[in-house]
Amino acid sequence: MPRKPRVSETIGTNENIIETVRTRLDFLRKSDRKVAEVVLEDPRRILHATVAETAEWAGVSQPTVIRFCTSIGCLGYQDFKLRLAQSLALGTPATHSVILPSDGPEAVAEKIFDYTITSLDWVRNRLDGQAIRKAVDILANAKRIEFFGFGASGIVARDAQQKFPLFDVPCGVEIDSHQQIMVASMLSPGDVLVVISNTAATTSLLDTAELARKRGAVVLGLVGMHGPLVEHCDHVVLVETLENTNIYTPTISRIAALAVIDILSTAVALRRGEEHVESFGEMKKHLSYLRTDDD
Repeated sequence: MPRKPRVSETIGTNENIIETVRTRLDFLRKSDRKVAEVVLEDPRRILHATVAETAEWAGVSQPTVIRFCTSIGCLGYQDFKLRLAQSLALGTPATHSVILPSDGPEAVAEKIFDYTITSLDWVRNRLDGQAIRKAVDILANAKRIEFFGFGASGIVARDAQQKFPLFDVPCGVEIDSHQQIMVASMLSPGDVLVVISNTAATTSLLDTAELARKRGAVVLGLVGMHGPLVEHCDHVVLVETLENTNIYTPTISRIAALAVIDILSTAVALRRGEEHVESFGEMKKHLSYLRTDDD
């Protein structure tokens, strides 16, 4: 499970403070939570409000408002308002993109784009560059790569499997637990198993990851949070996404993981050099013959 944020943590300058309030809401004191709810209800109103006005709207004391600001990592009320203005400038917060049963197609389109863009920005600001670099090192040196996942993660695994064979590396994908056990049992040193799971808690993936490690393969985890699977991986790339509890919003964990797969595959391609670029261009040329030519 994601760890409870420490109240002493200060936020980064690029962090969306509205989403910080949202994700820490359940960890706040009851009185601080009242301030948070007022902020989430109408963040633009807070931009022009005094401490006294915010306290009145929330039904709390002015010191409580100040304490709320520090509890989410800000230096004070003015710092909080500055971060709030920066977050609003980034675009519509994901908290304001909840799809309602009464929304028409136009509203649905706008909210899904807003939610996706905001959520991907959240992921980008939390992605560990060093973790990405090490993952690229592992994949670039693999003699064989297997991708395992279920459900939405299985879709990501399939997407990865159709990209990496372009780099002259045998690749496979398995989304069935029995097949995963069979493939993991046949891995050997130099092979890489990429296990993809947003929850990092899928039981069968724990077993196959451990089996692959016993066979001498390197296990690379692509996970959305710190779950049990992390302990069974040699290296992990954390793709932390906004909690998605609305039944109508897209599965942002899938979209974020697909973006990270693109990052990894592109970075590996750049490692291959000019010879690979020429081979890749030749492959593209052959594929073009499969398309119709209107000319």
